[in-house]
Amino acid sequence: MLKARYAHTNIVARDWKLLSGFYERVFGCTPVPPERDLSGTWIEEGTGVKGARICGAHLRMPGHGQDGPTLEIFQYNTVEPGPAPAINRPGLGHLAFVVDDVRESLQEVLAQGGKILGRVVSHEIPEAGTITFAYARDPEGNIIELQHWSQND
Repeated sequence: MLKARYAHTNIVARDWKLLSGFYERVFGCTPVPPERDLSGTWIEEGTGVKGARICGAHLRMPGHGQDGPTLEIFQYNTVEPGPAPAINRPGLGHLAFVVDDVRESLQEVLAQGGKILGRVVSHEIPEAGTITFAYARDPEGNIIELQHWSQND
């Protein structure tokens, strides 16, 4: 087994500043300097994208302190078209955030340009507690899960 530590998740954005602002305002993610403006042979070789230029930033995820993982939001100078993310499509599915109140948090996501994907649902899971959750989309269509756990008495 490899000795590993989780570092970051990357989202390729159409507008990295707009998307970064959404995650900062809604979830309290904080920028980790420096902003990135990457190009050159090394980026082309590393990504396999000829002429690649990448701009963006890392955002510290909430609740993990100064050494916690980041959300890397990058924008390429050229973008390949693709289907919109779907909750049941193979590959990375969603980012999950634990919140105090799912309904209230969902309203903030909507107020900041996000969209609801399903309904708010609560369900008891034996020996784990009751989960209340909802799926939503950020302003660029990426899927977010808002979740809150309560213990069963």
